[in-house]
Amino acid sequence: MIEQNQQSAVETSIINMTPTAADKVHELLAQENDTSLGLRIFVAGGGCSGLQYGMTLDEEQEGDTVISQSGFKVLVDEMSVGYILGSEVDYVDSLMGAGFTVNNPNAVSSCGCGHSFKTAGGGAGEARSCGCGH
Repeated sequence: MIEQNQQSAVETSIINMTPTAADKVHELLAQENDTSLGLRIFVAGGGCSGLQYGMTLDEEQEGDTVISQSGFKVLVDEMSVGYILGSEVDYVDSLMGAGFTVNNPNAVSSCGCGHSFKTAGGGAGEARSCGCGH
């Protein structure tokens, strides 16, 4: 039993959801009405800072880390885990628009849109304008 508790503590430290974000995910999952779905959070190349976050409702795939958050599953692929370790997902509804944002302690720079970032190991890259309107 101790080993399982340690495992879940490690998994929940990968990513955390604010109550506002969790409520929005519950709302989206209820609209889909498919209990096999969870929230997939991933990192992909691109964006104005070199890497960008993506989120979608998806089924669990082989190799995923599955994190239980507020009654639903968060799915993270093997490549993305290291980039988002310790991050917090929030849902913001402001004059600039509504959407999920990721507060990532691993990001050394990010774009004003909150969807693009660079890590210390990501290389210097070239200077680019922010393509998100900021």
